[in-house]
Amino acid sequence: MPIYNYIYVALTLFCIGVAGVLTRRNAIIIFMCIELMLNAVNLLLVAFSKMHYATAVANAPGTTVGTDAQLFVFFIMVVAAAEVSVGLAIIVMMYRNTHSIDINFLNRLKH
Repeated sequence: MPIYNYIYVALTLFCIGVAGVLTRRNAIIIFMCIELMLNAVNLLLVAFSKMHYATAVANAPGTTVGTDAQLFVFFIMVVAAAEVSVGLAIIVMMYRNTHSIDINFLNRLKH
């Protein structure tokens, strides 16, 4: 499959995620949209890694060039899991205190 198909899919996923973060007020939906953006980046990293690995193997068999991006994908997944666990804990505590998960309500908590 050509690389531009991966780019189109990742760009579509990332734009949906950005639109969701900018337009939604529900904290859980915002976290899902952030995860969607991270998955779009992961898709691009794996696609480019596959492309560079195929080129490197064609030039020099037995090489491991192009597999570094897959390590970055692993780290992004670990950071995303930590972000979700901390974010959901904050959302649960916010719901217990205010009985709402509306992001605009957080502006009232400043004072």
